[in-house]
Amino acid sequence: MYYSEKPGKKRTLRDYNLGFKLAVVSQVEKGEMTYKQVQKAYGIQGRSTVLVWLRKHGTLDWNKPKLQSMPKSKETPAQRIKRLERELSDEKLKNKLLNTLIDISDEQYGTSIRKKHLPKQSNESGKANQ
Repeated sequence: MYYSEKPGKKRTLRDYNLGFKLAVVSQVEKGEMTYKQVQKAYGIQGRSTVLVWLRKHGTLDWNKPKLQSMPKSKETPAQRIKRLERELSDEKLKNKLLNTLIDISDEQYGTSIRKKHLPKQSNESGKANQ
């Protein structure tokens, strides 16, 4: 069942010197083999032995797990509606604030920030330009 370099001999803890551990970690981190492939190839018996070596001797950061936020696709329809209503009310307040600031600026400083819209052209004149 176990594949090892010497058939019939199971490896023991004494066989795992630092050089061997670093070589195994290097192979896994370079992507040459997965940790399960390394376990089979070298006859490492423990399920988590290679993972422990990766955490201890590897260059990857294993201490800080990635925080995964809940994807928005898992929202219930009611939660989505509430969120969208909050976003809409925030945008309405922001729009009102900006319009008020523009009005104040126009009154106090004589600026004309708002764009002046040109009158719409008739369909006939639009066709003539094409």
